[in-house]
Amino acid sequence: MDEGLTELTTGQYLPTAAPRPMPDQALRKPLPPPAPSRVRRARGALVILWMAVSIAFAWTLYRVLSVESPTQLQIAFLALSTLCFAWMAAGSMSALLGFIRMMNAKCADTIDVCETASASASRTALLFPVYREDAAELAARIEATCRDIGALEAECEFDAFILSDTQDSEERSAEQSIFSDLRDRLRDSMSIYFRWRTPNAGKKAGNIREWIERFGDRYDYFVVLDADSIMSADTLSKLVATMDAHPRVGLIQTVPRLVGGTTLFALLQQFAAGIYGPVVSAGLATWHGGGGNYWGHNAIIRTAAFAGCAGLPTLPGKPPLGGPIMSHDFVEAALLRRGGWDVHMVPSLEGSYEGCPPTLTDLIVRDRRWAQGNLQHLRIMRAQGLPILSRIHLMMGAFSYLASPLWAMTLIVGTALALQAAYAIPKYFGTEMSLFPKWPVFDAQTALALFIATMFVVHLPKLMGGVLALRNEDQPLLRGGAVRIIGGIIVETLLSTLIAPVLMVTQTNAVIGILAGRDAGWSAQRRTGSGTSLASYIYQYRYPLLWGVIGGGVCFAISPAILAWMSPIVGGLLLAPFVAFWTARPAGPILSRLLATEEDRRPSRVLMRLSKCHGASRGDGRQTAEA
Repeated sequence: MDEGLTELTTGQYLPTAAPRPMPDQALRKPLPPPAPSRVRRARGALVILWMAVSIAFAWTLYRVLSVESPTQLQIAFLALSTLCFAWMAAGSMSALLGFIRMMNAKCADTIDVCETASASASRTALLFPVYREDAAELAARIEATCRDIGALEAECEFDAFILSDTQDSEERSAEQSIFSDLRDRLRDSMSIYFRWRTPNAGKKAGNIREWIERFGDRYDYFVVLDADSIMSADTLSKLVATMDAHPRVGLIQTVPRLVGGTTLFALLQQFAAGIYGPVVSAGLATWHGGGGNYWGHNAIIRTAAFAGCAGLPTLPGKPPLGGPIMSHDFVEAALLRRGGWDVHMVPSLEGSYEGCPPTLTDLIVRDRRWAQGNLQHLRIMRAQGLPILSRIHLMMGAFSYLASPLWAMTLIVGTALALQAAYAIPKYFGTEMSLFPKWPVFDAQTALALFIATMFVVHLPKLMGGVLALRNEDQPLLRGGAVRIIGGIIVETLLSTLIAPVLMVTQTNAVIGILAGRDAGWSAQRRTGSGTSLASYIYQYRYPLLWGVIGGGVCFAISPAILAWMSPIVGGLLLAPFVAFWTARPAGPILSRLLATEEDRRPSRVLMRLSKCHGASRGDGRQTAEA
């Protein structure tokens, strides 16, 4: 209810101002207290496991090369391959910790969640920062969330704010019409406020900051929800109660499940998040402890902590590596930790959902923006007072995109080695005196064993996720659950294997462009698929296709065996436009069943409310965001 707080401005509904200052941070403050011993032991175990498998890989690869005096090219290949493997092994070993914890039936949450969603004296704002989104879809999500809150009789604890950064006047007019209708429908249940901001300085981070500086003093907490996010009232109330019970907690991050996808590409992401996500998030929580991270949405934040510690400065210089901080969430979590506040993750808490990019093209567009933001983190890592774990978070964010150029360089150097072995004349005698030649040796048996072991480590999270899914499935053999889960894992693995080389090329191109000074800007995120023709996909993916042709030709020129060895990468590049075109279409009944998640089969109450609210929110004012 509005309770007389509303003042009507031109085309906007806002409460009376309650400013809270949010100063820029100077990036220098004392370190927070150390983590508990349990978390330190988990971190130690992760480091030991990671170092053990990485050293074993490096030593085995050295044995495969098996030469008395390695050449510079071989040393480069060994170093690059070890770096790539170590990056993948870090994620797999983290997931292994999560798997062990979940198999022991231990909750992976880093904080005790209040299970009783009781009434709270605190006030919480639900923030929906948007930019050129589908206003009707957003209204449906807000209405479903608000009606779920009303059913829990908790509407007096929450207000909703739609914070639009849309700049086009026609789009603003359409948004205003849809949001006004939404407000009228919910007038007797919850307060819905909305406003437009010009200019949209600082993008999403600036949007939230402007709200804090105008209205933040009225609210104890705020929950950030993207335009494709939705959370149940029960989850929201538990988060508020947990924040009430732990006054030193600055942020609690939920692990949202992916829902709402209709294209094959979206279903692949939803299946991966549903099957592999629990073990991955449990692993992160196990060694993060209270030094966790923030993903920018589906999280509750203490307003005083955020306003006092997380005001983002502008980086010196021009974009792409200077200017406003784009991937703000990791940095805000690091600043909260530096200020002495805990940042927690609650993987077990259900009722938190979000959407995902509907096509491979949309993922690549988003990746370009995220790559720029994460590479900015390399400059922020030097800030004074940040905990070591926060610096690791920032480094991992940057390396998640630098890994693609490293992988590409590894393939190029490996191909050069194969060319050298095929066409160069071996040097049997060195400069020193010797009666016996130095025969070039390649240990094929050890190489095969190394390949198998590497594939096992890379796919370990998938295997562990499948085991947990089968363990949690009710009578899987009787209800076809085992066939569905195993079949889904096979389909997802095959398609993700084909897609991985494409992302390697596009992310490498993005990193090169950023380092060359090309700014990605901030375009709107498209939430639904499109009917783009195959010809346009061939044009869009011409560079991966070209690299596939060149790589395939070079590998075949070396030997058919090398081509067979590289076929997953060459095949992924050659099939890039066709895979992108196919996965952008709705999945057929068989694939839909194989890739169905728990939310698809048994939707929660808030998701069923969302389905009912779609019809009420759709109208002539619908906006379709441009990618």
